[in-house]
Amino acid sequence: MPRGTSEVSEPMYFVLTALRAGPLHGHAISKAIRELSRGRVQPSVGTLYGILERLNERGVITVDREETVNGRNRRYFRITPDGQALVEAEARRMQEAAALVLRPSGA
Repeated sequence: MPRGTSEVSEPMYFVLTALRAGPLHGHAISKAIRELSRGRVQPSVGTLYGILERLNERGVITVDREETVNGRNRRYFRITPDGQALVEAEARRMQEAAALVLRPSGA
């Protein structure tokens, strides 16, 4: 079972979080994930595109546009309103769970 809820694995959470800043292509998403997770989450290219495909199928991200750069197709993804709601719900869930551990003892 991936870390996170049954709905959102940790790498999925970071993909959605990265896309909150605006549409990004695969390499930029990968770089943002490394930065946001401080290097802890580094999905391989194949894993990243599998995650993007699953999130797209679920309607939480969508293809924003496609460009050709140096003869290569570059697909930009953006988060949808459903994706925004999902990542916010996951952040609240994690915050509530963390509060159980991080609150002062005896509280």
